[in-house]
Amino acid sequence: VLAWWALTPRAGDWLRPPRPGGFWSLVTGLGAGLSCRGSATPCPPKPPHVGRWLSLFFLACAAYFILWIPGDPPSCIGALVKCLPILCLVALLRAVRARVVLQGALLSSAVGDACLVWPAAFLYGVAAFTVAHLFYLWAFGLTPLQPGLLLPVVLVFVPYYGLLLPHLLPDMLLPLTAYVLVLAAMLWRGLARGGSAGWGSLLFTLSDALLAWDTFAQPLPYARLAVMATYYSAQVLIALSGFRGPGLKTN
Repeated sequence: VLAWWALTPRAGDWLRPPRPGGFWSLVTGLGAGLSCRGSATPCPPKPPHVGRWLSLFFLACAAYFILWIPGDPPSCIGALVKCLPILCLVALLRAVRARVVLQGALLSSAVGDACLVWPAAFLYGVAAFTVAHLFYLWAFGLTPLQPGLLLPVVLVFVPYYGLLLPHLLPDMLLPLTAYVLVLAAMLWRGLARGGSAGWGSLLFTLSDALLAWDTFAQPLPYARLAVMATYYSAQVLIALSGFRGPGLKTN
């Protein structure tokens, strides 16, 4: 309820023109105010209310954490509740006509989320998230290149994966190594792009690191809460980086 109240434009907000580059110009996409009404000049098309879609995302996240479905046996209902926040982000990107490649990344992530509900489908989930990161690589692009950012990424990934490697089963070595390489590349390109894409890629990497250590090395306290909180935060930040259109800022 608080998320809906805070993010949905209220009646008084329509009477005030948005500040250039301000919060509401990003969240609600308010264009020109009511000044063009009744004049000969037609009003510009009003961008969609991003806040309403974001509030649905926050409510779906709240439903996941309140119901705490992962504590129950694997089920289709549990998979749906887990995937619902990501599907809300897909609807958000469709509403603002963002790049299709980002929608493909989120849909692949939703497939991965559903697969990870069932332990037997773990490798299918890894494959789905590998495809999602490839989509993110495509979306982030190669400009600016910033090869200097590769060094800190390598300095973090190599020691961590070296610590994790002894705990992996032999049949998981190849797929997880491929996934780690793609994840490292995604982090590099996200940091190079900067803004919410950089923060999102960092949180995504942190979420995966916590999940991998809790799954293969040693159980962590409150691991599921930390993993999913950082994961959902990462996905919404990366989604926000893809806004293109009138009244929607990319920073």
